[in-house]
Amino acid sequence: MATVVLAGGGTAGHVEPALAVARQWKISHPDDHLIFLGTTSGLENTLVPAAHFELHLIPRVRVSRKPAPSWLKIPIDLIAAIRESKKVLKSADVLIGFGGYVSAPAYIAAWLSRTPFVIHEANAKPGIANRLGAIFTKNTALAYPVFSGSLAHSLIVGLPLKENIAQAFSRAEKNWAYARAEAKLALGFRAQQPLIFVFGGSQGSVAINNVITESRGELAVRGIQILHGAGGSAELVSSDENYQVHPYISDMATAYLAADLIISRSGAVTCAEVSTLGKYALFIPLPVGNGEQRLNAAELVSSARAEICDQREFTASWLRANIDRLLEKSAQQQGSGSDKDMQAVAKIAALMEFVLSGGK
Repeated sequence: MATVVLAGGGTAGHVEPALAVARQWKISHPDDHLIFLGTTSGLENTLVPAAHFELHLIPRVRVSRKPAPSWLKIPIDLIAAIRESKKVLKSADVLIGFGGYVSAPAYIAAWLSRTPFVIHEANAKPGIANRLGAIFTKNTALAYPVFSGSLAHSLIVGLPLKENIAQAFSRAEKNWAYARAEAKLALGFRAQQPLIFVFGGSQGSVAINNVITESRGELAVRGIQILHGAGGSAELVSSDENYQVHPYISDMATAYLAADLIISRSGAVTCAEVSTLGKYALFIPLPVGNGEQRLNAAELVSSARAEICDQREFTASWLRANIDRLLEKSAQQQGSGSDKDMQAVAKIAALMEFVLSGGK
């Protein structure tokens, strides 16, 4: 029996791939002990317990994007986070990290305690935590190729998919047209009219929500249906036969399948799920960060399954002027998804097993 520690906290982009790996690992290694590392402020506080995994919290190391007085506190917070991580790793056989605030102190703690560890990077532009960790281990895996830096020689494995996304692909690949029509009906929409699925990531997006709220009337006149995941803090307007708004979309697999057009941010998880089940996407990259969201979408754009619109350009008038063109591009697609990420979990598990067996 082995003890496996998973470091993946903060946003859904770090937590969901970790959970996908954990679920599969528990199926193939039912006697192993799995522990998640997290902080008090991340989505792991709800997602990990809901998945029935143990969660151990460590101090968060806050690093502002611009120099600030808070930087003086970074060494103190980092030492505390490393100390707490070492307590958990004391009994661990392997650590796997997925980036974010939790991973950097976990990697340092693993190196100090001589605990072998594996890294998975989901974004096309790796984050600082995984770039740091890759200095101390060769056991690294990527969703997208990286051609320079400490992660340049990593395995390309894809992005671990949630179980319901993978299951939906397996069902839909037999007949994509039928699966998409059935998904629309299951959500309460008309099968023969176009459907737009709009969401702004796990926290929602005020900018995207405002454009949809302003545009929904004219889109309805054109016979366009909308499924809108507005986010938990959004002020919801009333739904009608052409427009459904929800604070949270629980069945993302059916929503992706049903959509003729997806309008969303381009986080790594979203891009992988759109690639697997989606038809055509308009991505509005998050305007802050290190530019990874634009790069995440590049592969879908190059394969003519998506396009990018900057947030400052994405207005109600832009959407009304371009919606017919976007739906026409969607109609030109064959309707099938992609299986490129279907084996990502198995590949990461194989790397973990290699490390557990003493491989270097």
